[in-house]
Amino acid sequence: MKKVLLIILGTLSFNAIAQIGIDTKSPQASLDVNGDFGLRKRLFLDNENKESQGITDQVLVSQGEGLAPTWKALRIPVYEPNKFYLIFNDSFSDQAGLRITSSQVVASNLTTDLVENATLTNLKTKGFLEIAGLSKTFTVNSTSSKVYFQFETVVQQDNTNSDNGANIKYACGIFVDDLLKSIRINTLFNSSAGSTFLTHTQIGGATNLTATPHTVKVACARYTGGNRTLGIGNKAVESTTNINAFMAQSSLKVDVYEIPQNFNSIFD
Repeated sequence: MKKVLLIILGTLSFNAIAQIGIDTKSPQASLDVNGDFGLRKRLFLDNENKESQGITDQVLVSQGEGLAPTWKALRIPVYEPNKFYLIFNDSFSDQAGLRITSSQVVASNLTTDLVENATLTNLKTKGFLEIAGLSKTFTVNSTSSKVYFQFETVVQQDNTNSDNGANIKYACGIFVDDLLKSIRINTLFNSSAGSTFLTHTQIGGATNLTATPHTVKVACARYTGGNRTLGIGNKAVESTTNINAFMAQSSLKVDVYEIPQNFNSIFD
C-alpha cells in the first residue's frame, strides 16, 4: 500500500509541473491546444494577484512577453463610410505676442513671397516673427483629412504721442510643418484716439496631410508704418487702460476632420 501511495504522489507531482499538449507532442506552454478551444463558462485572469473575469464588452489583450494579459474595454464609435468626422480639436493661447518696431519693416514682395507652401525659414529671413506660444503639435490618423485653423488676436500701435500715428500694413500667416497654408494682410489705420487697435481673425486649412504628427505655427510681419511700435497680441504696446493682457492675447484653434481608417489604439 505504501509503494502504491508513493507512486501516486510521484505521478501527481510530475503532472503538476509538466506541460500538457492536446493534439501536439511538443507543448510550448503549460497547456498547449493544437486545434479549436471552446469555453462554456467563465474565464478568470490573475492580474496583480487578483482573479478577475472582466466586465461586459471587455476583451483579453496581451501586454507583451513576460507580462500577464489583461482585460481592456473597446472604444469603437459608430462611423458611416466615406464621411468626415471631427477626430481632434484643441485651442491654445498666448499673451506674449509680438512687438514690431519701425526698424523691423519687411522689405519683401507681397505677390511673390506670400504664396502657398512658402517656407517659414525663408520668410523669417525677410522679417517674419513667430508667436512662440502658438507653436503646437497635432496628429492626423487618416489619409483622407481636412484640418481647419482659426487664429485671432488684437493688433495695436503705440499712441504715446498726440499725433495721429500712421497707417500700418501687416501680414500674419499660419504654417503647417513650416509651410505657409494661410495668409492675411490687414491695415491698422491712424487715429487721434488714445488707443488704436483692431481684432484680427483668420481662418486657414490644409487637406489630406500625411497620417503622422504635424506642427502648426503662426508668424507675422510688418510692411509699412511710421515711427510707432506695432503690437500683435501684446498688451505692453498700448499705453491706455482700454485693453488688458487677457483681451489682447492671441488664440489658435485646431480642428481635424477625417474619414476614419485604421487608428493607433481602439482600447481604453
